[in-house]
Amino acid sequence: QTMIRIAVTGPESTGKSSLVSQLAQHYGCPFVPEYAREYLTNLNRPYTTRDVETIARKQMELEDSISSNSKNIYYDTDLLVCRIWMEVVFGSCPDWLIAESRKQRYSLTLLMNIDIPWEADPLREHPHQRELLFQKYLDALKISGRPFAVVSGIGDDRIQNAIQLIADL
Repeated sequence: QTMIRIAVTGPESTGKSSLVSQLAQHYGCPFVPEYAREYLTNLNRPYTTRDVETIARKQMELEDSISSNSKNIYYDTDLLVCRIWMEVVFGSCPDWLIAESRKQRYSLTLLMNIDIPWEADPLREHPHQRELLFQKYLDALKISGRPFAVVSGIGDDRIQNAIQLIADL
């Protein structure tokens, strides 16, 4: 049986990490955490493009290092997050990162909708750009040719909607 690899992506404060841990628990399988949060929490200065590149490389390493005999693996964020982050904050993205993000292949990418309330957090920066950011993710996924679906819903509806989208695979 083929392993089902599911990436969860989208703008900040859309419930990516919560959804990934709920899905991993629901299906009893591993997940790859988001490295950016761990990295930035320990950074005692403003981040630079080099930091985002380091985060992207480590995220790729984490994806490659996970081995599993389970049939599903979930990924909290993908390189698209780093790519859009670079474009929005720094105005451009290094070619290698664009190329790597285009190479990523998942059975399904779940794009988190912006239909849940913004939650402030020291690492979140763009409460007023949610529509713009969501559109950037949507456009990038359409161009990528990767199979994707948008996850909406408040509370338990969100996880149930994600489970249904996975079942439809």
